[in-house]
Amino acid sequence: MVSLKEAEDAIVEEFSMFDEWLDKYEYLISLGKNLEAYPEEKRTDERLIKGCQSRVWLDCEYKDGFIYMSADSDAIITKGIISLLVDLYSGRTPQEILSSDFSVVDRIGLRENLSPTRANGLVSMIDRIREVASAASGRF
Repeated sequence: MVSLKEAEDAIVEEFSMFDEWLDKYEYLISLGKNLEAYPEEKRTDERLIKGCQSRVWLDCEYKDGFIYMSADSDAIITKGIISLLVDLYSGRTPQEILSSDFSVVDRIGLRENLSPTRANGLVSMIDRIREVASAASGRF
């Protein structure tokens, strides 16, 4: 597996191929379409990320020192955003996640090109991923 920094740099490079934000939104939408099917039984309140205007579910499993994530959303752009985060951070150790400053979202210009409500949702998604990593790091 590539390092987190390498994965973040690859995302920045992918987004830099697009000049217009409309094209970047299309790319985000395509990422969301590539998410694995999310089981209906996992669409529970415990997995729902609070603070998002749309509904976003995040399921995390801590196994053999790594955190594995699956997610879904009922909004197409938000689904792309959570897909991006899952692609970057799933399969990482809690320490890797906690050491990340999540600046990749700023490096690709995501936060500044979202509506205020979507930007708040992005922060809520990041906060939830950090909470999961923090809780898992206490299991050692």
